[in-house]
Amino acid sequence: MTRLIEFVIALALVLALFLVIGLILPSSRELQESVETNRRMTIVFDTLNNVRRLKDWNPLVPSAANELSYSGGDDNTGVGAKVDFNSANPAWGQGSWEIVESERPAPTGGPGKIVYAINDKRMGTDKRSTFALEPTGKNNRNVKITQSYEVTYGWNLIGRYAGMYVSRHVGDAVKAGLSKLTNMLATVPNFDYRTEGSPLTDLKLVELPAEDLLVVNAGNIDRTNDAIKASIKQNQEWIKRVMEANGLVAAGPVRIITTDYGAEKYAFDVAQPVRKGSAAPKADAAAEGEAAPAAAPAPVASAGELKVTIPSGAPVEYVRSEPRKLAFASYTGHMAELDNQRNALRAWAVTAGHEVVDRPFESWKSGVDGAFEGDGKFDIYWAVKQ
Repeated sequence: MTRLIEFVIALALVLALFLVIGLILPSSRELQESVETNRRMTIVFDTLNNVRRLKDWNPLVPSAANELSYSGGDDNTGVGAKVDFNSANPAWGQGSWEIVESERPAPTGGPGKIVYAINDKRMGTDKRSTFALEPTGKNNRNVKITQSYEVTYGWNLIGRYAGMYVSRHVGDAVKAGLSKLTNMLATVPNFDYRTEGSPLTDLKLVELPAEDLLVVNAGNIDRTNDAIKASIKQNQEWIKRVMEANGLVAAGPVRIITTDYGAEKYAFDVAQPVRKGSAAPKADAAAEGEAAPAAAPAPVASAGELKVTIPSGAPVEYVRSEPRKLAFASYTGHMAELDNQRNALRAWAVTAGHEVVDRPFESWKSGVDGAFEGDGKFDIYWAVKQ
């Protein structure tokens, strides 16, 4: 009996000690870690402001795409954007990360902030992760990323004890995630596609239907304006002959498909969208990359392809492209700047969570001669992985 009483007293003392220590322990915890990147503020903010990119670098979110679903926001960006996870792995279970605050930096520079509300299996409530972005370094060319994590335990004494280990269970993941984030950002072309007064506008995803194209491989041309212009016009003459031989008309401006834009050479294809038409195209429509003066292009037929006969010796190939999704932007300026604009479009696509594939191309809306003026107009496309 004495031993039982001693056991009860000892247990009561342990419980009392547990309660006292639990009441003394903090009812909430906070930790933060920082890294620095040389990517532009626009790239950093847009990457963190898009829930589709979390799985690519954040160890606190499952990385298996089939366990994730996205909703809300503007194309899954900004306030309301949310990623839900439902994992068969009991270590993850169900949960979500949702953007509840989003403060974009001013175009002239300044800090930015994104706040995520977190719902997961870890002990505690009101869990949040805040990403504070601050210009730093020489001429503020770099960005300091500070990620903080907050959790509340309230009167949950077991939770307060769990908070003693939050720096290890969560803090280590935050450190690893920020390191992976900076490595990922380093792969993004360092172009600010949102800079004030940018000639690149209307960035978005578009769906192109199936198209009929006549294509010529221009080869590897000297990267001079005269050489590029002459090559395009020469190859357009071949395309024009094939169009006339097959009763085809232009279905849009000429396109230039970039294979490699080197320091001294430019490898590209010349492509002309075409369709069957009874009206002959304007005399030099194909040569100048203009659409035929006929009515708006007919809808793409749901079945079959064009039957195109290529005259002997013509270096022209008929290509039927499949429907596809592409990153898109409009650009006004000289064609010599197109490579920078292509890279800026790729940067936008990657930060938005889309992987670019195949080769980029532009529709030269001002024709060939107009493309070499300061006010040339282009539509830039780059296919994204479905």
